[in-house]
Amino acid sequence: MSIVGSTTLQSIGQLVTVVLIFAFVLLITYFTTRFIGNYQKEKLNGENISVVETQRISPNKFIQIVKIGNKFFAIAICKDTVTMLSEIPEDSLNFPEVSNEKLSFKEFLKRAREEENKEDN
Repeated sequence: MSIVGSTTLQSIGQLVTVVLIFAFVLLITYFTTRFIGNYQKEKLNGENISVVETQRISPNKFIQIVKIGNKFFAIAICKDTVTMLSEIPEDSLNFPEVSNEKLSFKEFLKRAREEENKEDN
């Protein structure tokens, strides 16, 4: 009886050890991914070049409005090429109002439901 009890206890101990190691690896992966993502976002976030809007026109083709300095350009992005289409006057673009308020997920979901109900009516 003691042999069966000790093997069961060893099995439970091994299971707990494996679960703890797995959780530890998940935590390390999570924090590493967040660190690398934030690092890349800071590196890629320039002050003079930004993508204003992107529209997909086919699976491998996009049209983007890009702001470079104080000028706006329309560019076509394909699988292997990037082509400038034209310069766009700033007054011909429509910029949506951007809100800097931070919503909780509950508030965000509530607003989404309200907008969905408005569209249904």
